[in-house]
Amino acid sequence: MKVLLVEDDPSMRAALRRTLDRRGLDVEACGDGREALARWLAAPPDVLVLDLTLPGLDGLEVLLHARRAGLDTPVLLLTARGTVGDRVLGLNAGADDYLPKPFDLDELEARVRALGRRRAEPREREPAADLRVGTLRLDRTTGAAYHGDEVLELTPREAALLQALMARPGHAVTKERLFELVFPGEQAVQYEAVEVVVYRLRKKLAGTGATLMTLRGLGYLIKPA
Repeated sequence: MKVLLVEDDPSMRAALRRTLDRRGLDVEACGDGREALARWLAAPPDVLVLDLTLPGLDGLEVLLHARRAGLDTPVLLLTARGTVGDRVLGLNAGADDYLPKPFDLDELEARVRALGRRRAEPREREPAADLRVGTLRLDRTTGAAYHGDEVLELTPREAALLQALMARPGHAVTKERLFELVFPGEQAVQYEAVEVVVYRLRKKLAGTGATLMTLRGLGYLIKPA
């Protein structure tokens, strides 16, 4: 089984690679998001073990780009983040499983092998239901947003914001919650950065049948226009 391990911490990356190699897996490893995406595109592995916090492109961006490119490799997310929202966002972006740090090496191996078996013996699964607001549709499998048959050109942050709002149409989502989902782990970024993403997304939603509203003191919501 070929495994691509993407982990930015050099010591952890070396330890995990050594452990999985000893357990009979063929492991390649890298620590940069852009390099990971390039390797994935060039030679898809049987399983990808992906950390969320990476230089270059973060893990979520790597995952979104790959799924939009049609790569269907099973992905196991590694994350030290404690919020459920990050895990849900990763799963909705196309991850197959997640494992929070710190984790047991036996469990890591078991989950990797389970994903490898799932790929070798594919089963028919129910597709994730699309999210809809008005005539706007979000494909939860790929993360792509559509107005009719037209694909909206969204950045990963805009897509993350849109998905968080469309998951609860007509209900306000706080700025703090959106910040966690749109800027995961980026402690140097101010909460006001969410407003910039909202502004850009609102312009792209013009004419799509969906309205992004600001509710002062409550947050933001999306509803049919």
